[in-house]
Amino acid sequence: MIEVQNKKVTDWVAECAAMTKPEEIVWIDGSEAQLEAIRALAVETGEMIRLNEEKLPGCYYYRTDPKDVARDEKRTVICTTEEKDAGPTNNWVQKDEMYAKMRKLFDGSMKGRTMYVIPYSMGVVGSKFSKIGIEITDSIYVVLSMNIMTRIGDPVIEELNKGADFVKCLHSKAQVNAENKYIAQFPEENTIWSINSAYGGNVLLGKKCFALRIGSVLGKREGWMAEHMLILCVEAPNGEKKYISAAFPSACGKTNLAMLIPPKHLQEKGYKVYTIGDDIAWLRIGDDGRLYAVNPENGFFGVAPGTNSKTNNNALMTTKKNTIYTNVARNLDDNTVWWEGLDQPAPANGLDWQARPWNGQEEQAKKAAGEDFVKGAHPNSRFTAPAENCPSIAPEFFTGEGVPISAHVRRRSDRPDYLRRPPCKI
Repeated sequence: MIEVQNKKVTDWVAECAAMTKPEEIVWIDGSEAQLEAIRALAVETGEMIRLNEEKLPGCYYYRTDPKDVARDEKRTVICTTEEKDAGPTNNWVQKDEMYAKMRKLFDGSMKGRTMYVIPYSMGVVGSKFSKIGIEITDSIYVVLSMNIMTRIGDPVIEELNKGADFVKCLHSKAQVNAENKYIAQFPEENTIWSINSAYGGNVLLGKKCFALRIGSVLGKREGWMAEHMLILCVEAPNGEKKYISAAFPSACGKTNLAMLIPPKHLQEKGYKVYTIGDDIAWLRIGDDGRLYAVNPENGFFGVAPGTNSKTNNNALMTTKKNTIYTNVARNLDDNTVWWEGLDQPAPANGLDWQARPWNGQEEQAKKAAGEDFVKGAHPNSRFTAPAENCPSIAPEFFTGEGVPISAHVRRRSDRPDYLRRPPCKI
């Protein structure tokens, strides 16, 4: 690993270590040797389970606390000096008050644990769209997931050593205590703190926390936009390509549309669809006056239930290697995974997402008979898979230069976005 010479980085890491008091500090360099050692440690400690290497090569199973299974919007807060700067639909806490509250929770939260320092890039390293972040965490799951969802390694360190600014992301799973769970964004300092959660949406801080919340503030300052959008490419038979962005809320079909397979009659005519992004788009005006978009992520954090060869075969194929599955059912007979909607038989000898013995055959029969039944996978169970696995991934995804948007789609909402939610009590 290249030595980190950016004093702002080393001072901040030292400050976090003094507060959280870890037993040791490990810098993540992105090398396969280091990552494989961390995977082995995850299996040894029981934090993750290695799955069938023949059927699911490089894949692992991860389970969260039953009370920690989704993004916690009530405990997700924007912390600024004045409430007017937090946005009309966000939960606001005065930043000094939140810093004080969370410092107490972080004090000693990593005692006896390893602190992992993960320098990473949102977007292709060195491109005009890219932004650097550093996530500090005590979770092996976070380390291995950030390796999938972002770009890590020496090129990121080189950018930091050139003086690149960075978003400061601090996470500790602490005791995974729901009463003291907070996901706090401090946009005035480009800082994110998350504590007492181990679920991806709350702890993979490059996703919604950085790419959308902090990203939207960076965009406001710098003249670009961070949006909750998919990006896809449609290629005509003559080779002409058009790029489309689309904004839908969560669980409304962004991934399925982004990975669309054209109907057979259009395929026969030569039409093709390529995937650039399924969740987040960073957009800016190019030198030619057109709107360009890039997917700043490097992987997919998708909902497993309902994903199958008919609804989204590209997504299903994407999960077949080097993927982390979270809170799905396990098939103990062949050490693979299963979820509701998967187009293969449920396992008779399995464990549900809470590690309870589960006979999927019996439960599916109960469902068919209209009786009460127990699901094997949590409704928000997830897969974390590399974008390079996707059969429909576009070549433009890897350049990081962005694509010119020709059309934009918005899903109609039944409730105007500008209506303010009642303030939450923190």
